[in-house]
Amino acid sequence: MTTTFTFWAFFLICSAWLLARAVTDHRRAMAQRRVLLDEAAGLLDDAKITFAPDQFPILIGRLADRRQVKVELIADTLVTRRLPQLWLRATLSERVEQRRPMIGALARPTGAEFYSLVHNMPEQFVPPQTDVPLLMRGDGGTTATQIQRASSMFRKLFADPTVKEAVIAPRGTRLVRQACQGDRGAHLVMRQARFPIKAVGVDLVQRALDELQALSETLAIADDPVLAGVS
Repeated sequence: MTTTFTFWAFFLICSAWLLARAVTDHRRAMAQRRVLLDEAAGLLDDAKITFAPDQFPILIGRLADRRQVKVELIADTLVTRRLPQLWLRATLSERVEQRRPMIGALARPTGAEFYSLVHNMPEQFVPPQTDVPLLMRGDGGTTATQIQRASSMFRKLFADPTVKEAVIAPRGTRLVRQACQGDRGAHLVMRQARFPIKAVGVDLVQRALDELQALSETLAIADDPVLAGVS
């Protein structure tokens, strides 16, 4: 009887310790997530940070020309044969809707990119030649000149293997970049998505902002003879 009591007491103590440790680790992880974009907030005017249900921060602010930028962090764990990915998704919203089509490219498509806009576009194009496979699609209202110009921009962007998606649309532009890969040990042993990062680099966010603006200028009306003739 004494041995049985001792065993169960030891079992309950260990279980309580493991539960307390798990709660502490979870709280620490959530606290670390919430500050990932704090440093990058200084890049934008009127910057404000809110939080998604998974406690990853959402940064919203404005460029000097008053266009709005939204920066988000997305944890992607759907591809089981790959380490979890933390994506930086940056969106630039135009002040007025632009007279241009929607066109975009997605690197290394698997069909599991729940965050992708490209998968939902109806028309598929031949992508530019790059070191990674690309899926290039549009909304069906794209001219040959626009396809050529967009392809040239995508070729430059996807020369960087950390770029995942780039989209040009009438209401704005979007870029998805790798921010961090998950910790291999946590993924292999416990199947957890832990990202060994204390802050998303300011230089990474600035690069994404520059690329968003370059995407916005790619199909500018003044440079397109087809659209310029009807403006």
